[in-house]
Amino acid sequence: MDHQSYYDITPDILRLAKLSESSGVIDSELFTRYDVKRGLRDLNGKGVLAGLTNISDVRATETINGEQVPAHGKLFYRGYNVEDLVDGFTKDNRFGFEEVAYLLLFGQLPDHKELDTFQEMLAGYRTLPTSFVRDIIMKAPSRDMMNTLARSVLTLYSYDDRADDTSLPNVLRQSLQLISLFPLLAIYGYQAYSHYHDGNSLFIHPPKQEYSTAENILHILRADGRFTPLEAKILDIALVLHMEHGGGNNSSFTTHVVSSSLTDTYSTIAAAIGSLKGPRHGGANIKVVQMFEDMKQEISDWSDEEAISEYLRKLLHKEAFDHAGLIYGVGHAIYSKSDPRAVLLRSFVEKLSLEKGLHKEFELYAAVERLAPQIIAKERKMYKGVSINVDFYSGFVYNMLGLPLELYTPIFAIARIAGWSAHRLEELANNGKIIRPAYKPVGEEKNYIVMEER
Repeated sequence: MDHQSYYDITPDILRLAKLSESSGVIDSELFTRYDVKRGLRDLNGKGVLAGLTNISDVRATETINGEQVPAHGKLFYRGYNVEDLVDGFTKDNRFGFEEVAYLLLFGQLPDHKELDTFQEMLAGYRTLPTSFVRDIIMKAPSRDMMNTLARSVLTLYSYDDRADDTSLPNVLRQSLQLISLFPLLAIYGYQAYSHYHDGNSLFIHPPKQEYSTAENILHILRADGRFTPLEAKILDIALVLHMEHGGGNNSSFTTHVVSSSLTDTYSTIAAAIGSLKGPRHGGANIKVVQMFEDMKQEISDWSDEEAISEYLRKLLHKEAFDHAGLIYGVGHAIYSKSDPRAVLLRSFVEKLSLEKGLHKEFELYAAVERLAPQIIAKERKMYKGVSINVDFYSGFVYNMLGLPLELYTPIFAIARIAGWSAHRLEELANNGKIIRPAYKPVGEEKNYIVMEER
């Protein structure tokens, strides 16, 4: 079998795939009959309770006259409203990622001395093992940066003499190292691929100890290492808004499930990366940017709301963009009236669009934000309201910052590693049982027949 055919979908593979599909499909009526929540969510979109957490709280309803009704979304980190956290560090002109990471990991906000010590620890861990960039990242670079990130994380296991030690002090040490190293692993991986596959110049900037995580991302990524204060501040806010979202999101739940088996930190985080890579989870903001690029090509006058509305209707009817029937960045599994992360991000996006000379693009985004929920409500039967989610504006932010599409989801991972680490530590601290949900078998029992008689 030659190299090309090795990766081909052969007729035998197609035949066996159809056989696998036919044996794997389960009648959807059975889920209702046995009261099984597909995706661990009921018909109203409410998550099935699978655990307890102190780390964060996602709220999208309020009680009125004893009944739960949709409300504007709120997100709490360790009991603090994210809106208050962002307001606090932006008013004081501080970067917030490190401060909020401390809060998620240790359950309390740091004072100035504690924050300085924590930042020094992260800066001290922001160094890869000798020759790691040359021997691991530069060799066989992958076209997918999330796979590159996962491979690098798994390889770090080999450099850790206490890799399998799941005591809390050791896991905390590993977590702090990963929080510090994720920007380097992701960006160096992208630069290696960009150099070897696209022929771009290769440059590797070492991080600066005095820089925040957001500043180092821009410094390492850009050839001249330069950025404006507003660019760094908005990227920092985006990181804070993406770093945690309750224990029930797919990648954090993955972290709990895998941690409960008492496997090592590197395997656990690699599994979480695999979860976040999926377009239903961390890859959605890429689709938003691509959708808007297509929209700008199809609509000559970006201020024409009727033309925008018609394009959105075409999206829903699978007549535009990728023909998936989706308006990307609109809708969320929990939030209905508003996503607090999108609300917070929007207030800073306009400032950056003015700095970049892209205010017309911002106005187009704002028009879609206003029109899409109205059109979806008319075109689709909805059990709850719909609003934009954090992916709607985060992709636009990354686009204005000049981040390549390949790094959009890794940026999400650079933020979320703080939340994953907090959830892993919480799972280990409680020393619970292995997480093993039940599945009800619905296949029929069969009698074995020897091969000669089949």
